[in-house]
Amino acid sequence: MRVRLDLGYDGTGFRGWARQPGLRTVQETLEDALARVLRLQAPPVTVVAGRTDAGVHATGQVCHVDLPRTVWLAVRDRSGSARGEVLRRRLAGVLPDDVVVTRVTAAAPGFDARFSALRRRYAYRLADDPAGVPPLRRWDVARARGPLDVAAMDAAARTLEGLHDFAAFCRPRSGATTVRTLLEYRWSRDADGFVTARVVADAFCHSMVRALVGAVLPVGSRRRPVDWPRQVLDAGVRDPAVEVAPAHGLVLEEVVYPGDADLAERARVARRRRDEPQCPPGPDR
Repeated sequence: MRVRLDLGYDGTGFRGWARQPGLRTVQETLEDALARVLRLQAPPVTVVAGRTDAGVHATGQVCHVDLPRTVWLAVRDRSGSARGEVLRRRLAGVLPDDVVVTRVTAAAPGFDARFSALRRRYAYRLADDPAGVPPLRRWDVARARGPLDVAAMDAAARTLEGLHDFAAFCRPRSGATTVRTLLEYRWSRDADGFVTARVVADAFCHSMVRALVGAVLPVGSRRRPVDWPRQVLDAGVRDPAVEVAPAHGLVLEEVVYPGDADLAERARVARRRRDEPQCPPGPDR
């Protein structure tokens, strides 16, 4: 029985999503809570849409867990609520304050939290006010070193959109492709005055979003021209001049899936290894 969980968390006190021996992680915290409320002998294994790094937050994370059907059917109470709602309430009673499961449902056939996803949307927030970051936002907003030219940052970011090999912005993993489709990369100043990035892709490599942010920051501070991030992309190798932005400014806000009828096919396609794009010259090259 596959169950979908939608959740959010404050990443400040976690060493990322994935289990690591001796370290506090979101995955271990959630799996241990599931084992406790479902009275399982061992924690079940969750599969997540996006494995966030240490210090990165989420408001729209999604994962799934496979449970014995008998365990799922045993999730009920006297209120007559749906099983998912009963399980959500029970998890709320044992999870720490920095993790909240917002929704639990029986997954549609073919659903895979990781491979069925069409796209992930992240936001990155910076404060460039000389006064610094407001105290109540110090955990989810990073501080810029000085005033930023938002229009220049936006122009530079747009040159990176499209299907590319993002090796210059990813930490390498043996045997893994770095080809991704960056669907949207835009910068603007939000209602709170923060300089905010909207970053959307079909998937992301390790540290990719924070490196993309780090690539346009020199443009915003007018230390690099608008076309410099694109030059880094085309070079295809990590540039030491690109500083990876601090983790705490990054939030996974949304994971989008197709309709139920297309979940299995999307997962099948996403599992195929992507090769370097062969595109004619144009704005995405």
